Amino acid sequence: MSSSLKKFAPRREHKERGQLSSRKHLGHLEKHKDYVVRAKDYREKQRQLKRLRERAAARNPDEFYFNMERSQMKDGVHVEDRRTALSAGVQRLLDTQNITYVQMNRNINRQKIEKLQSELHLADTPQGSHLGPRHTVFVDSEEDVRRFQPAKHFNTLPEFVKRKHNRPTTETLEKGELARPSSKVLRKAAKTREERLQELKDRLEREEQLERAESEMTLRRSLKEKGAKRKVGKDRLGLAIYKWKAERKK
Repeated sequence: MSSSLKKFAPRREHKERGQLSSRKHLGHLEKHKDYVVRAKDYREKQRQLKRLRERAAARNPDEFYFNMERSQMKDGVHVEDRRTALSAGVQRLLDTQNITYVQMNRNINRQKIEKLQSELHLADTPQGSHLGPRHTVFVDSEEDVRRFQPAKHFNTLPEFVKRKHNRPTTETLEKGELARPSSKVLRKAAKTREERLQELKDRLEREEQLERAESEMTLRRSLKEKGAKRKVGKDRLGLAIYKWKAERKK
């Protein structure tokens, strides 16, 4: 075969050996393609660090920029006024993520909140909980309030008093149409419900953080890109609220 045709001839495919069964506890065995990806990522990070070092070395320490007027020194570190009023979670999002990431996480978080609310049927939350409505019973006097017995009023067992839907009556239970749940089942259901309520509370707090971060990112982008503006007030955190001058589109 001529040398010019050798490159077109089929060649044997050399495969890399996989991880031995006796060494599986050590994890994945890196292949050449894995090394290429890792090395490429490492070189890119080194190039970025090099650019940042060069930029820092060439920076003029006496150079003036307008952000100096809007920042202050705290323990020898420049701190912007707006950052001092934001929580640590919001600041971390502003420093590490972009607005697309925050919007995507808000959508995912809202979907999970709606799913949790539908599972809990919010009407079945405990009395006095801020996560759902209350069942109010009106009486004539304070004496009636002291003597009030929820199980007797709703004609059911004490285990079912907190239910606001599918609450069986004592007659239904006596007829055997609905089996009375055991104490173990009730404890397990109560524990699961408390876990769901705690998760819902955490996700509502996360939603508030994401909403604040998205609002702050949108404002910072507007401050950089839009034109003339003026302060019109402060929000509940004490941060400035801006209003831009309306410009006629050409």
